[in-house]
Formats: sequence, C-alpha cells, structure tokens
Amino acid sequence: MHNENVISQRSLNRASFLAFFAILTGFFIFGLGTPFITILFGYLILHYIGTRLPKKAAVFTFSILVLILFYLFVHFAQESVRALPLTASKAIPTIVSLAKSYGIEAPFEDPEGMKSFVREGLESQLHSLARFAQVFTKEFVYVIIALVATTGIFMTRRLDLARETYAIRHNFYSAFTEKLEVRFANFFKSFHMVMGAQVVISLVNTFFTGLFILSLSFFDVPMPYPFVIIMITFLCGLLPIVGNLISNTVIFCIGLTQSVQLGVISLCYLIILHKFEYFLNSKIIGGRIKNPMWLTLLSLLIGERLAGIPGMILAPVILNYCKLEGSQVTVQPPIERLS
Repeated sequence: MHNENVISQRSLNRASFLAFFAILTGFFIFGLGTPFITILFGYLILHYIGTRLPKKAAVFTFSILVLILFYLFVHFAQESVRALPLTASKAIPTIVSLAKSYGIEAPFEDPEGMKSFVREGLESQLHSLARFAQVFTKEFVYVIIALVATTGIFMTRRLDLARETYAIRHNFYSAFTEKLEVRFANFFKSFHMVMGAQVVISLVNTFFTGLFILSLSFFDVPMPYPFVIIMITFLCGLLPIVGNLISNTVIFCIGLTQSVQLGVISLCYLIILHKFEYFLNSKIIGGRIKNPMWLTLLSLLIGERLAGIPGMILAPVILNYCKLEGSQVTVQPPIERLS
C-alpha cells in the first residue's frame, strides 16, 4: 500500500512541465503578458545589480531606477504623441513626390485621396495605439504589483517556505514545488540568454545612433526629435530582427521631414551600422542561442498572432527554453540493425 503512494521523479518532472506550461499559457489567455514581462525584465535588472550589491541595497537601487525609467517613459510618450503624427504628415508627401519622380504611381491622385489612403492604412495602427493606451491605464496597477512581486522573488525564490516543517519529509507538495522552481529557473536562464544579449545589442545600436545624431549637430544639420529617436531605437532593438526595420523606418521618415538628403544620409548610415551589427549578432546571440533565423522569424510571427508585442518578445525566449529543457533529457540511442 505504501508503494502505491510513492511518486517517481519522472512523474514529478512531467507534472512540473505541465504545470509550468499551463501557467505560461494562462498569462497570455488572461492578458497578463505585460506584467509577466515586467517581472522578467525587473528580475533581470535585479540580477545584475545583485551581483555587485547586497540584496537590500540592490532593491533600493532598483526602486530608484524604476522611478527614473517611469519618468523617461512618460516623457517619451508625450513627445511621441506630438512628434510621430507631425512626422507622418510631412514625410508622406515627400515620399509620394519621390515615388512619382521615379515613375512609381501612387495609390492616390490628389491630397484628399492621400488623406483617405493614409486614414485607411492607419486605422489598424490607431486601433493598436488605442488598445495600448487602454492597456496602459488599466494595467498600470498590475505593472506596479509585478514590480513588487519582482523584489519579493529576488529576496526569496522558494515557493514552499515551510519545506522543513512537514511531518513527511519527502512529500509531494515540497518535491513538486522544487521541480517547479527548476522549471522557472530554466525559463529565466533562457530569458537571460536571449534578452540579455538583445539588450546589449540594443544598447550598442542606440549608442551609435545617438553618436550619429550628435555628429549631425556639429555640421549644423540637426535631426528633429532626438529623444524620440533614441528611445524608439532602444525599445525596438529589444525585438529581434524586425525591431531594426521598425526603428529604421521611423528614423528615415523623421529625416525626410527636414530634407531628402538628410533622410538618405540617415538611411545609409543605418545600413552601414546594421552591417556591422551582423558581426556583433554572430558573437553575442549566435554564440549563445544558435537558432536558425527562419525559426526565430516563425516564432515571432506566431507570438505576435497569439499575444501581440509581449508574444513577440517572449517567442524567442520560449523557443530557446524548449531547446534548453529538451537538451537535458536523455534519450535511449537507436538500436543498430545488423545488415
């Protein structure tokens, strides 16, 4: 009878896998992708700070850093609301004129037609922005809770705080939570590998983009909205592959608002910069992750369809997590047949 109540390690592993993926799926089904990503990024920052400071000092430093980031984000949102529509209204006519000069027919014939075309084309984007504003106002409290939870996880990562007090030492609950801790630890390890490398690349890209904007000012060719450009470059840089396309398009359009020459110079510089980043990617990401580009792109598409931007951010992480867990499972080698 006693043997019937004993659960094997294989069963515990299987149960912890199922529970972890159920929890992960629940985050997206119930629209909690934003606070989940907040916890992951917050813990990543605390992980780096905690390697140099005691835990309490690390939490205090993290709190100050969060306040600074909130201020920068609010300032960025205010600047973007003013800058991006103005940029679109100036850049689109310039792009249309360039297209016509090269014999490319525009999908409209007059300014009113252009307004109608732009309005129809931006409907989905405006809907996304409206959803973002709604999410930001509704989930602000959840983001705060996520940041508090992040500090709690950093202070103690154990799920079962009473593990040593049970009458049965090797009980199911303690063993199950221990295995679940391993699943979450492996997921954060995967997040650290993927997003840690992506943050480094984004910082390098942002630094050289800021250097380019600063160098333009020395030649009396100031680039408008430098703060918006720098923030967009960093935030879009957190999205692998497609992030650079988004930030490059925004910078090119902002350059066009000043002159065609500035837009072309900006585009040429960005092309050269991203050619250099190919070597950086191979060193930082290629050496860590080693996934084919087509597989990463496919995971980004699936992640976007399932959960929007949070899904795109976590798609390469989940892909790498599956590989990490799968590589730790021993498989019996195939039996060679005698010819």
